[in-house]
Amino acid sequence: MHHDTALIALVAMGFVLACAFGYLATRVRLPPIVGYLVAGIAVGPFTPGFVGDAGIAGQLAEIGVILLMFGVGLHFSLDTLLAVRGIAIPGAVAQIAVATAIGTVMAMSWGWSLGAGIVLGLALSVASTVVLLRALQQRNELDSQHGRIAVGWLIVEDLAMVLALVFLPAMADAMQGSGGQVDVGTLLSKLGITVGKIVLFVALALVGGKRLVPWLLERIARTGSRELFTLAVLAIALGIAYGSAVLFDVSFALGAFFAGVLLSESELSHQAAADSLPLQDAFAVLFFVSVGMLFDPTILVRDPLAVLAVLLAIVVGKSLAAFLIVLLFRYPVATALTVSASLAQIGEFSFILAAMGVSLGLLPPEGRDLVLAGALISITLNPFVFATITPVTRWVRARPSLYAMVERGATRLAALPDNPRSNPIRGHAVIVGYGRVGGMIGQALAAKHLPFVVIERDLRLVEVLRERGIRAIYGDASAGGVLDVAHIDAAKLLIIASPDSYAARRVLDLARQANPRIDTVVRTHTDHEAEHFEKAGVGRVVMGERELALGMTDYALGSLAP
Repeated sequence: MHHDTALIALVAMGFVLACAFGYLATRVRLPPIVGYLVAGIAVGPFTPGFVGDAGIAGQLAEIGVILLMFGVGLHFSLDTLLAVRGIAIPGAVAQIAVATAIGTVMAMSWGWSLGAGIVLGLALSVASTVVLLRALQQRNELDSQHGRIAVGWLIVEDLAMVLALVFLPAMADAMQGSGGQVDVGTLLSKLGITVGKIVLFVALALVGGKRLVPWLLERIARTGSRELFTLAVLAIALGIAYGSAVLFDVSFALGAFFAGVLLSESELSHQAAADSLPLQDAFAVLFFVSVGMLFDPTILVRDPLAVLAVLLAIVVGKSLAAFLIVLLFRYPVATALTVSASLAQIGEFSFILAAMGVSLGLLPPEGRDLVLAGALISITLNPFVFATITPVTRWVRARPSLYAMVERGATRLAALPDNPRSNPIRGHAVIVGYGRVGGMIGQALAAKHLPFVVIERDLRLVEVLRERGIRAIYGDASAGGVLDVAHIDAAKLLIIASPDSYAARRVLDLARQANPRIDTVVRTHTDHEAEHFEKAGVGRVVMGERELALGMTDYALGSLAP
């Protein structure tokens, strides 16, 4: 393959194979990540056929890491964490410590260095955000009290791994030339310098960026240009990540995370997340493909016992630790089982940690292969782990003495704070588009004191509506996540007053996914569009010309009647 086309070839083959294997994975009820990793293995150097350029794949993976970390920061919810801080913070820290200790002991028993053991243990301690959220969504427990604890736990894990990515280079420097042993003096010195740079970066980011970034985004949103807004979001993510690395010697990952956190302060954060999501998804796929390219599948044959040990550490070791920790905090067995099942896999942070460990010389390449093998198998097994929750809970409840012992703290859930994301508005209408049509509808609802939420892409109009005391959200309702901000799951009626029929179809699909029983009324312009929406079961389809003709016809008949 000519070098000039290596990038195109890698991206093309990566996307084609990732799409194919991702689809096959979903058909057998596995997360698409499994398919993306398999696609990477297929284009990697350890399998026959097309071999992608590893150097280019590495750079694409770096962009993937930046956008993944940006997404973590953008969706970081301090309120969610604070609501379950009593269990999530100490529980996650204790579980990370246990898993890291297990990984370190395993690594040192194989003759690896202490640094390799720490990296391996950290990689085994953190669960995949994508897999966990998908599993909770499938069980309809994402917004349940069990799910909130699991998500809060995961937030703490993510924050811990962000810090690990920052401190690993300092630890690697302290171990160089010391035979793999930690030079405490050098380590403390390196950590001190690193902490100083981070503190300076965070201080400048919070003092200046907290105001500048939302202000800049609002100025650009006022132009009304969607592509310029999307470009601004990506410029902020990549610009802060690169600038932090150049100016403060901070990792791309930390810079991108803080870019997301700063952007989350803006009321436009949901639209920023929606607009950047397609590119995040695309580069995330390339990231997983590039990780798969590095995996040597022969490790499954060469060292099956090591693979089994890693898998047991993930599925049994850290999950059992999480289960016991939740019970020690006097929560019900169902909560403990949900949290432990949620954590019985590893994913994207594990890959990032393993890749950094190898690049710093802390972790041998075999360690990366073991982490990848553990991820592939644990993600594959995770649905089956979740399936054991109900029978295990029944088994415990069938034994009164055991049930009484483990359910001592069943009242703890009653004291759990209400979901901070909840909104007292229920049974309301969601109006998509507040132009001439939507505005008249809103005025009529307001006159009857009926609750409604407006979603509108004109920021100036949104600001005017808010000044009037009307709940208004800036964003594109056809983008994922924007309807959620309007609490579509608790709404009674969806009013699509926007004239864009293609967007209306997408909005309708998203609304029904979140709220299958929601009533709908849609505006359209042609008979073909009206026929489509009527077949889709829309409550009322209003075509402007038809309603105009009916109104004029009614008047004409009344005027001419004898």
